[in-house]
Amino acid sequence: MSSTERRLREPAGREEREESPQAGADTAAGSGDAARETLEDYTLRFAPRSYRRWTPMVVATTAMGGIAYLADFSIGAGIGLTHGTGNALAAILLAAVVIFVTGFPLAYYGARYNIDLDLITRGSGFGYYGSVLTSVIFASFTFIFFALEGSIMAQGLKLGLGLPLWLGYLVSTFMVIPLVVYGMKALSKLQVWTTPIWLLLMVGPLVYLVVTDPGTVDHWLSYAGTDGQEGRGGRSGLNTASVLLGSGVCLSLIAQIGEQIDYLRFMPPRTDGNRRAWWTAVVVAGPGWVVLGALKQAIGVFLAVYVIASVGPAAAAEPIQQFKAAFDAMMPSWLVVPLAVALVVISQIKINVTNAYSGSLAWTNSFTRLTGRYPGRMVFVLLNLAFALTLMEADMFSFLNRVLSFYSNCAIAWVVTVATDIMVNKYVLKLSPHAPEFRRGMLYAVNPVGTVAFVAASGLSIATYFHALGDTLQPYSPVVAALIAFVLTPLMAVLTKGRYYLRRTTDGIDEPLLDADGNPSATLYECHVCRQEFERPDVAACRTHDAVVCSLCLSTDRIGAHVLPASVG
Repeated sequence: MSSTERRLREPAGREEREESPQAGADTAAGSGDAARETLEDYTLRFAPRSYRRWTPMVVATTAMGGIAYLADFSIGAGIGLTHGTGNALAAILLAAVVIFVTGFPLAYYGARYNIDLDLITRGSGFGYYGSVLTSVIFASFTFIFFALEGSIMAQGLKLGLGLPLWLGYLVSTFMVIPLVVYGMKALSKLQVWTTPIWLLLMVGPLVYLVVTDPGTVDHWLSYAGTDGQEGRGGRSGLNTASVLLGSGVCLSLIAQIGEQIDYLRFMPPRTDGNRRAWWTAVVVAGPGWVVLGALKQAIGVFLAVYVIASVGPAAAAEPIQQFKAAFDAMMPSWLVVPLAVALVVISQIKINVTNAYSGSLAWTNSFTRLTGRYPGRMVFVLLNLAFALTLMEADMFSFLNRVLSFYSNCAIAWVVTVATDIMVNKYVLKLSPHAPEFRRGMLYAVNPVGTVAFVAASGLSIATYFHALGDTLQPYSPVVAALIAFVLTPLMAVLTKGRYYLRRTTDGIDEPLLDADGNPSATLYECHVCRQEFERPDVAACRTHDAVVCSLCLSTDRIGAHVLPASVG
């Protein structure tokens, strides 16, 4: 341990603590709560090695449990019923490829450097305050899909228990609160134990239908959709507009990678001993989530076509009706509804604890940066649930595809911008710093590279979606979002010569951020503001004291007393 390091770990003396009482008062607001990091699950900061005790497979299983949602069945059903099976499958495949390619670099960075997508976004083209915009977009994703899953659960409770929808919405909202409070520790147990049951209930009926009645497959593949246009569905040919419209709905799920990273950031360090398991977990639970997601969407089309004759096109998109019919074909009648309701409830709990958890992280990140106050994650758990409940009571399920189609324009622009910055600006152009940076003082407030690319891509794609560029181009709004983000991100990096990524090139501490294996260093330093110990990547030198400050205390420093000045070297 160097002399500098030993000095920085020593508690500051009385004289030093009293040197700047105003600074202490302004940074202490919110910093006291930082000590409850196990409860708060490292909401705003790097996840330290001392907390990351799970194996790669446990982390992956927990992350995959977050995609147990039934919304995929509704999304696939909605696309297939409108545009036909052929167009729906092409749309699902196209969206899955885009989501996998863009999700891979984000998942790698989250798992390798143990930070969430917001922290990745800060140093990948947006800046310290610029990424607040994308945090709000991600938070919106979580409460939109919470509302969707809550609506599906309410439909199940109405069918199985006779509860009115409004009461079902309340039940589905409030039942997740106790499970979200304790973060990763509770969620890992929940997801691991419920995943086998969920898989059995989901896959069993499908296999039974295909094996006992192969004709259902032919009927599914030949289904042409309800829009009545020849040549749009099944085996009669693909229609480009239909495929793009359908993929736009599927691409609203591109922001799901943020929820996957909220778990992947707890991956253990990558070593020679765990390299294979580490990479497998990152790929499967990172971008690989979309493989299962796409399969569920295709199954949703299959089940919707299977039940449409008996329940009608409106109810055919409801997962509870789809699985009720599937269970009815293989089970005694008295078991049908209980099993269908059990599947819906398990799925809703598995995904909505993740939606509430990830949404609370995003809201807390944004609020703390903008106000310098840290109210604790639970405040924003409740806020996210309030937004979701409002959407449910407004009957969001009835206009699901329109909501998702609009939202996808912003989500695509954001994710493609960050993925392009990592893949192109960091590794090809080398204009973006290779190691991610997220600490206040190290970053510019706003980086025009990602901010301009995102605003231009989302703005033009939304304009295209609302027919501002003509009816012919309207289905191409997802393509507009992706292409503009992909082109503008490296172009802006070249035009700015990468000068707006780092406000400083050193954080004032001699020890490197990464150890000899390229993993974040586990050396402990004591923050002289909150008196807690944090690992090397989470601290920086203090501007006014011969000591270090943790990233959260820097975020809550409302007068900037401890923030390093803009300089290099």
